Amino acid sequence: MVSHTLKYAYFPGCVAQGACRELYQSTQALTQALGIELVELKKAACCGSGTFKEDSQLLEDTVNARNIALAEELNLPLLTHCSTCQGVIGHVNERLKECQTSSPTYVDQVNGLLSKEGCSPYRGSTEVKHLLYALVTDYGLEEITKRVTRQLAGLKCAAFYGCYLLRAQKSMPYDDPFQPEAMENVFRAVGATPVYYRGRTQCCGWPLASYATTQSFKMAGMHIQEALASGADCLVTPCPLCHLNLDSRQPEVEKVIGQQLGLPVLHLPQLIALALGVSPKELGLQRHIISTKPVLEKLGIGN
Repeated sequence: MVSHTLKYAYFPGCVAQGACRELYQSTQALTQALGIELVELKKAACCGSGTFKEDSQLLEDTVNARNIALAEELNLPLLTHCSTCQGVIGHVNERLKECQTSSPTYVDQVNGLLSKEGCSPYRGSTEVKHLLYALVTDYGLEEITKRVTRQLAGLKCAAFYGCYLLRAQKSMPYDDPFQPEAMENVFRAVGATPVYYRGRTQCCGWPLASYATTQSFKMAGMHIQEALASGADCLVTPCPLCHLNLDSRQPEVEKVIGQQLGLPVLHLPQLIALALGVSPKELGLQRHIISTKPVLEKLGIGN
């Protein structure tokens, strides 16, 4: 088993504390089952979801430098289960670390703004990591497999990586940004069968939803149709914003594309925790818009 307790500064993000509360709930259940310690950053601010920089790059950098500094105060890596948060905060961390050498006056400007608000300075001493990669690289798939009490045999899972997780940063040391395998390897580790389809690394359409709703829903519908055509029993995503567009808005998507879909969409920690024996209710599976009962029935799991 893992020789020491893994510990992270936990950045849950906004969506998991609101519209996708089940993600917050299932992340807690999963990390407890695995013995991973999370220190929640209660004072952290919204990462901005990429919108802050539309007004000011300095605003995005300063807000997220503060978020990173909160983790640095604890001498812990910053962990998030939202690929949008990971992409935004990770990119800021990468940029500011580069600026420490190439443009130290800019980092001084950021830290000057933090100082005015009584915040700790950004030091560039930690890393930003998504839960997926913490599980794969820090905890280890073999260790997860050892803790499986409920094999997900026969369940065909289609990963939906989305945009930010793979390509927001210049370097992706954990996976191939164009041909990723991390989620598929997790599926195998818990006994499920990966399903490959064209849209698994593409945008879900969420960023378009506020001003090009029809186009957004067509994008989501295309991905769901492709996953269904490939035999998927469910989509699994590491991003709550993707979950909103693919699950919460799936009934609206169906109206736009003129086709019934009904494909359940699970959060990544829900799937893994199911394999560890956590009950569906503890994971908030009853909160989904598209019923997860077909998944549970296939696995022979009651509510």
